[in-house]
Amino acid sequence: MMGQRQHVVLLIFSAFLLFQTSNAHNVTRLLAKHPSLSTFNHYLTLTHLAPEINRRTTITVLALDNAAMSSLLDKNPSIYTIKNILSLHVLLDYFGAKKLHQIRNGTALAATMFQATGVAPGVSGFVNITDFKGGKVGFGAEDNGGSLNSFFVKSVEELPYNISVIQISKALPSVVAEAPTPGPSELNITGIMSAHGCKVFADTLLANPEAMGTYEDNVNGGLTVFCPMDDPFKAFLPKYKNLTASKKASFLEFFGVPVYQSLSMLKSNNGLMNTLATDGASKFDFTVQNEGEEVTLKTRVNTAKITGTLIDEQPVAIYTIDKVLLPKELFKAALSPAPAPAPEEAADAPKGSKSKTKSKSKTKSKAAPTPDSDSPAESPDDDPADQVADDDNAAMCFGAERLAVVGLSFLLVFFSL
Repeated sequence: MMGQRQHVVLLIFSAFLLFQTSNAHNVTRLLAKHPSLSTFNHYLTLTHLAPEINRRTTITVLALDNAAMSSLLDKNPSIYTIKNILSLHVLLDYFGAKKLHQIRNGTALAATMFQATGVAPGVSGFVNITDFKGGKVGFGAEDNGGSLNSFFVKSVEELPYNISVIQISKALPSVVAEAPTPGPSELNITGIMSAHGCKVFADTLLANPEAMGTYEDNVNGGLTVFCPMDDPFKAFLPKYKNLTASKKASFLEFFGVPVYQSLSMLKSNNGLMNTLATDGASKFDFTVQNEGEEVTLKTRVNTAKITGTLIDEQPVAIYTIDKVLLPKELFKAALSPAPAPAPEEAADAPKGSKSKTKSKSKTKSKAAPTPDSDSPAESPDDDPADQVADDDNAAMCFGAERLAVVGLSFLLVFFSL
């Protein structure tokens, strides 16, 4: 009987370990076992695509051998153009060798990481996959006139249904992906924002040389911008104009983060994030949280949701948000409703208690400004609200460890039977 229990425990423990590691993969390690793909592997690292691939699940990498990469590099594309081209070779779906030869109706259209960046117009970020008779499988960029001029060579590595690395005969030609891509210092970030629904914020930023200079100084090293859409920012402008000059600069800088954060990074790295306005005691930070595919930015004053991607090209990412996110350093949070009177008080003097509560509420409303006020927040940094936020972040960080403890506890119960 004891032997059977131990066998069950071992099976459960093995399943637990499988669950813990099932979503883990490292594309550079997988490719490192294949010297003929070393150049392709090198550029996945150089363009920072490798970490993006590793953060995703259910993905297919169309690898190019060293000869195919040499043909691509002979055109002397910039590193940013190379990133676009290789992004087109990363499919956001799983295609192992078996699935390639079992495509329903013989053809499939797959979205790519290039399409997910938001800079690929129309169908230019999609790849057509066609299973021809005789076992031949062709690949072609959808914006290439339907030409399928690259073909399946072999399966390199497969971790069903997590990641598949397959070799194709040559790079997928795409006019859009191969177009010269400006370096980060050449990017017109306010122009990008203005053209995609954030013109009011962009114009306000341009009108503030101090804040604009801070953004420009951080473009090359890494910059992520969360720009409020026109309607909410336009409604907020009267309050913005009431801020002092220094507060205006800090407020605008609050919407920039001095590191590059792709959307997948934001979805996986929950917690506090510093901004361009962060300076010593002036925290000017916010908390990144996500639920499913929804990513929100939260301060003690309000919460905004990411609604779109304007550009996501290392080292710059720009996202739209649905509200004007308010830093606690400049705006106060709304007061919580006054607690209801105890049952005994309500029973003894219902009218008096109600009147008294109402009076207290009015007094508090006059004493403290609303969230729209531009008065500096007075709450200490280590007050209960901050402690709650820290506790939430700690819970996120140690979620995996707690899961491990639960699994091990489960095993101990079996051993004790």
